[in-house]
Formats: sequence, structure tokens, C-alpha cells
Amino acid sequence: MRVLRLRATTVVLLMLCLMYFITYLDRVNVSTAAVGFGKEFNLSKTEVGLVFSAFAYPYLVFQIIGGWVSDRFGARRTLIWCGLLWAVATILTGFAGGLVSLLLARLLLGFGEGATFPAATSAMSRWVAKENRGFAQGITHAFSRIGNAVAPAAVVWIMATHGWRESFYICGAISLAWVVGWAFVFTEDPAKHPRITPQELETLSHVKKKNVTVAWGPLFKRMLPVTIVYFCYGWTLWLFLSWIPQYFLHSYDMDIKKSALFASSVFFAGVVGDTLGGIVSDRILKRTNNLKKARSYMVSICMLLTLLSLIPLMMTHNIVVSILSLSAGFFFAEMTIGPMWALPMDIAPDCAGTASGMMNTGSALAAILSPVVSGYLIDRTGSWELPFVGSMILMGIGVVLAFRMQPESKFKHVPAMPEEADTGVKHHA
Repeated sequence: MRVLRLRATTVVLLMLCLMYFITYLDRVNVSTAAVGFGKEFNLSKTEVGLVFSAFAYPYLVFQIIGGWVSDRFGARRTLIWCGLLWAVATILTGFAGGLVSLLLARLLLGFGEGATFPAATSAMSRWVAKENRGFAQGITHAFSRIGNAVAPAAVVWIMATHGWRESFYICGAISLAWVVGWAFVFTEDPAKHPRITPQELETLSHVKKKNVTVAWGPLFKRMLPVTIVYFCYGWTLWLFLSWIPQYFLHSYDMDIKKSALFASSVFFAGVVGDTLGGIVSDRILKRTNNLKKARSYMVSICMLLTLLSLIPLMMTHNIVVSILSLSAGFFFAEMTIGPMWALPMDIAPDCAGTASGMMNTGSALAAILSPVVSGYLIDRTGSWELPFVGSMILMGIGVVLAFRMQPESKFKHVPAMPEEADTGVKHHA
């Protein structure tokens, strides 16, 4: 009997897909579990918003640090230690006894997850061919949105069967299992993987890993427009992830099971958007060989479509309109993910982890502000639609700023030692 053997590059990409799925499962399960612990601990919407956003403070700090660590010491070790930390944090959330312990557990989760996406991008810069980077970033983030979509229904089922605490214990155990798998299947250098084939290596445009001294100031300046655009996107993302499950529950007086189903339908639209966005971006690149069209133009158009999709939400209070408007808005917002996360690899391939960490500080800052501001607006006005006005304004800003990202202009890195720059290996533009 012939056994199907997956290519080494496919296995690595699948492991990264699982990581994105698990990190978002661990990250957003709190949005649905809030129905349980919010009632048990008698928390206001503003306090629940603080719980949602608490993880984002260390998450913000560790974006750039984690990116640099993964570039310097490798994605394998970085993700092993990160995985252990976020798994423990998830389990400890289940042991929370009130607002303070909830906040502390979420802060620890932020420490664990802060370096994950920059480290994954650093790994992809060596394990994914240039012409497939949009797809790779799109499909991995699609799995994160599957985590978003699965979390509400899964947590509701666990809460109904056992309780809200058990949902965190189970998610933590899944995280620990992933860490073991990652330690066994990933090597920093694709050429050293025991199952890599010559054909696979030929497609990777492989460059030997060098020690690179990051020119922090110039790189930060180069990535600043990308970071601001990603903040504009991140505001909408964290508004959706934090409040959509409760939006249907309270705005339309649904029971928890029905609201979880509606929330999952919105998040599944994001799964399709992530996947399609990466595919479309790569196809534009292959046909035009123009990074500006494949990345900047596409992000700008998708942000405009997101803005337009949310307008009906402001005009009528109707469940069908709400579902269609939110699903379309999330779909187009997520179509930006593939091209956005390909940008750090396009701009700074030799320090892609650091560059992607800088970019993701935009989303991390939005993760701090968006849930709390939204919760405050809901508490003060009673309107569940008003927070989406901020998303529309920021998406409009992103439409304009996306043209300043300039992916076609590659950042010039600084080798750690002069002799390391002369390796005899040609760099691919």
C-alpha cells in the first residue's frame, strides 16, 4: 500500500496554519466565555473590554522584540518557548477568580503570543518561494479566522456541557500538543531538513542565513506607512473579534447559541477573504511583476470595499442586513491580509521577522484601544452600531495611506561583519 508523503515545505506550512488557528482560538475564546465570567464576576462592558484588550499590551511590546529574536536566534526556538508560555497562560485563565486574575492571565497570554506572527514570517521568508508568499500569509491567516469562527460555537458547547473555565483548559492542552509537533518537524535551514527534496530547494530562492545588524531607525521609518495602514485594519479586526459574539446576543436579544452561530458565519466570511486575498495578490504579481499593484493597490481597494460594506449597518436595524453587511465588511478587510503580511518579506527579506513585528505593532495598538473604546461607547450610548463608525473612518484613512507603502523599494540591510556580506550567493530581488 502506497503511503501519501507530504512535501517538507507543505508540512511546515501546515504546522504554521495550525499555530495560527490555535493562537486565535486561545485569543478570542474569551469573547464568548465573557458571557460566563462577566456574569459570575459582575463586570461592566467597559471592564469586559479591559479583559479583551489586556493581552495586547505585552503583545504590542513583544512584536518588534520577538521579530528581532526570531531573526537572531531562529523561529524554531522562539516558537517553542512562545508556545509553552501562551499554553500556560490559557490554562491559568480558567483558574481566574476575578477581574485582576483575569487581567494577569491575559497579560501573560500577550507575552506568549507577541512573537508568534513575526517568528512565523521569519520562517516563511526561508521556507516559502517569493511568488507564493501572498498565498502562504493568506492561508495561515485564514486558519486564524477559522479559529475565530470555531471558537464561539466550541466555547458555547463546552460551557453548556462543563463550564466556561473548562474551555480554557482544553485550549491550553491543544497548544501544548502543537509545541511538541513543531519541535519535531521544523528546521531553521530548509537544506538541513531530513525530508527536503532538491526540487523543493530549487523553488525556495534559498539564501544562507546571515547575522544581520538591523538599522533600527531607517527600518522603522521605512515600515511606518505599513504600520499605520495595519493599525487602520487592526481597529476593525479587534472590534469584530471582541464584540461580534455579544453584538448579536444583545443588539437582537438572541440566545447564546444562536448568537454564536451568527458570529461564526461572519468569521467564516473572513476565512474566505484571507485565502482569496493571498491568491489574488500572488496572481497579480505573476501577471504584472509589479509589487505595487499586487500589494498596495489591492490593499487600498479592499479597504474601500470594507468601508462601503459597513454603511448599511448605520442605516437600518435589521438582522439580515446586519449579517450581510458585517460578513461583507469582514470578507474585504481580510482580503488585505495576504498582501499586507507579504510586505515585510518583500521590503526586508533578511530581517523579515523584525519588519513584520514593526508592522504588527499597528494591529497590537489597535487591539489595546479598539475593544475598550467600543465597550465605553456601548456603555454610554447603548448603541451596538456606533463603534463601527470608527472602523469606517480608519478604513478611509487606510485607503489613502496604502499608496505610501512602496513594496517595490527594498530596504538595504547591514551585514553584521563585512566578510559575511560576501558569501558568493546572489540575492533575488
